Amino acid sequence: MKSFLSAALVAIVSVLLVFCGSGRQAQKGNGASVIDSSKGLKDHFANSFAIGVAVSPRALKTDEAALIRQQFNSITPENAMKMGPIHPRENEYFWRDADSIMAFAETNGIRVRGHNLCWHNQSPRWMFTNEKGDTVSSETLLQRLKEHITAVVGRYKGRIYAWDVVNEAISDRKDEYMRNSPWYRICGEQFIAKAFEYAHAADPGALLFYNDYNEIDPVKREKIYRLVKRLKDAGVPIHGVGLQAHWAINEPGDEELENTLARFSSLGLQVQITELDISVYNKEHNARERKPEDGNTDFTADKEQKQIDRYRKCFAAFHKYRKQISSVTFWNISDRASWLDNFPVRGRKDYPLLFDKNLQPKKAYWEVVETAH
Repeated sequence: MKSFLSAALVAIVSVLLVFCGSGRQAQKGNGASVIDSSKGLKDHFANSFAIGVAVSPRALKTDEAALIRQQFNSITPENAMKMGPIHPRENEYFWRDADSIMAFAETNGIRVRGHNLCWHNQSPRWMFTNEKGDTVSSETLLQRLKEHITAVVGRYKGRIYAWDVVNEAISDRKDEYMRNSPWYRICGEQFIAKAFEYAHAADPGALLFYNDYNEIDPVKREKIYRLVKRLKDAGVPIHGVGLQAHWAINEPGDEELENTLARFSSLGLQVQITELDISVYNKEHNARERKPEDGNTDFTADKEQKQIDRYRKCFAAFHKYRKQISSVTFWNISDRASWLDNFPVRGRKDYPLLFDKNLQPKKAYWEVVETAH
């Protein structure tokens, strides 16, 4: 009798241990391996690449801060370090928001990617004109660019490990190489190399990236490749290429993704996925436009499954190229708020990320984690 009771007690304890431990694990419905849910994305991909997220100062004061600490080991200021917000007037810098993000990162042992130093959008008008409102010379504009980069990169020297130095300089038009931006019209292509040189001089230890979108389009992909290779071959201090990866449930296809990662990996530079999201609306190349086919803006089961499949395939490809890919960054934290909401149609909601509005992992999250094991 005593032996029977002992055996029964052991059995009961064993069952309790299983149930107590179940809070730390998530069993996938298809019978795949059990995944430890106490770990974050950064832990699952620790042997592959860093996992980052774009943040605002406001988000760091909400319950999203805890999610960031648990899931990510890199953050990118979404807007706080762009030229317009941080340098609104010629003799005035606004450091508060950028400094608050840096303080959060350093307190929590999280690395920071700086974004960005030179872009055709969110550049203040004063940068391109004189006191009379006339367009400045290339010499004046380059000097202003140098002063801006020296001030911003210099302030965070040794604290920001990588910078998106030049952002989106390549044209989306198939018959045009460089984007017809004020930077290009005034300075020609030289502003790109100069920006990298200024950034390297301000912080020789920082990794410097060229960053762009629509990188899976074969025509634009080759133009981006051509630019980065020319910079590298000319001895410009460039260390990597950033692929924004604003994708959708209908793209990239398997061949598109493989060709893109293979092509940029062949440069011999670091590759980083810098602004990842997967819209639940179909997307056309060369246009940041996603159109719901039926006008339904709900997160339907069909959209969910297509998003799951796309995320799984993308991360399987990232894992394959993990020797070249050093970081994958999501653009925004959760479906609670995304830059894709209301874009391009007001009132339309998107659900492009791995966490829902309640900050809970979606089914796609577990499929992504599975690719790391």
